[in-house]
Amino acid sequence: LFAEYEISTDILESLYDYARFQFDCGNYLAASELLSSYIQLADGQHPDREFFAQWGRLASSILTQNWDSALENLFYIRDVIDSQGTLRPIGGLVLDPLQVLQQRTWLIHWSLFVFFNHPNGRNLIIDFFLADPYLNTIQTNCPHVLRYLAVAVITNKGRRNTLKDMIRVIKEESHNYKDPITEFIECLYVNFDFDGAQDTLKRCEETLKRDFFLVGTVDDFLENARLTIFETYCRIHQVIDIGMLAGKLHMDRDAAERWVVNLVKNAKMDAKIDSEANQVIMGTSVPSIYEQVVEVTKGLVIRTNALAIGYDRRDGSYGGRDDGGRGRGRGRGGYRGGRGGSSNDRYGSGQQGQQAQSSQATSS
Repeated sequence: LFAEYEISTDILESLYDYARFQFDCGNYLAASELLSSYIQLADGQHPDREFFAQWGRLASSILTQNWDSALENLFYIRDVIDSQGTLRPIGGLVLDPLQVLQQRTWLIHWSLFVFFNHPNGRNLIIDFFLADPYLNTIQTNCPHVLRYLAVAVITNKGRRNTLKDMIRVIKEESHNYKDPITEFIECLYVNFDFDGAQDTLKRCEETLKRDFFLVGTVDDFLENARLTIFETYCRIHQVIDIGMLAGKLHMDRDAAERWVVNLVKNAKMDAKIDSEANQVIMGTSVPSIYEQVVEVTKGLVIRTNALAIGYDRRDGSYGGRDDGGRGRGRGRGGYRGGRGGSSNDRYGSGQQGQQAQSSQATSS
């Protein structure tokens, strides 16, 4: 750069500082563009600073509500962190295990802004949080994030195949963290305590309304929570009294009957409604061997791809590229992150990093 364009290291650092100044002034779009230029020009000369810049791009995208760009930045930072421990980490950045834990902890928390605003976010967050490295991070450093995973699974009818994994984690962490949402899952799927689930559902609504990320999911969660109560109850009962069901769902009898009728019609359930006896009569249906095989192998492709990517990384390559993997993510970034230096080099405070260090020291 200096030989051809007379761009020295001092000029590059001035560009980085100016981008941060724009960010601090609230000019997030300008900051994002300047950071993109810095990453392209630095080209691996300053791995730490370039990683901070990746975090700055993520923060700028969130603050300008550009959720597609934020999602792209988020996944690139994830790839950089996950490439640690390979022969050729992306961007040449080298982090020790404690710093990797800190970075994943920060990334999990920042991802909430993206996943609960992006149109496909509540689907993507399930795969993101249930991936082994991030699930281990949640259990080690931030079990309170489990409520967001629980809401995503409950409100996403197409991802009910992940219920078992979520229930297992919530059960394991019940001694360490509880809130009304995780208690609802535990009451319904672990203890089969329908009265407890009914009482907890009232507190879930209050919790969701007070949560910044979940306030927009209140109606969706309550509707799907009632559906899961009904489905679970139907699995262990053949005849259901509508009046009793209305009490469990916090609905009056007529509304509960209409809700059940619509549910049976839309879900194509094997059930009949006896209006005179005020009962729902469930039919017995056993899934065929073909349905069981399909259910068991649903996640096989995803897990196979994850194993293949892990093998490539362990072998020293990344996605079949020979350039160290920088091509896809160049030009994206943000301030937060880094190698555990001073908080002045990262976006935001170092409080979570200190908590991660305390957690690591305690476990040691």
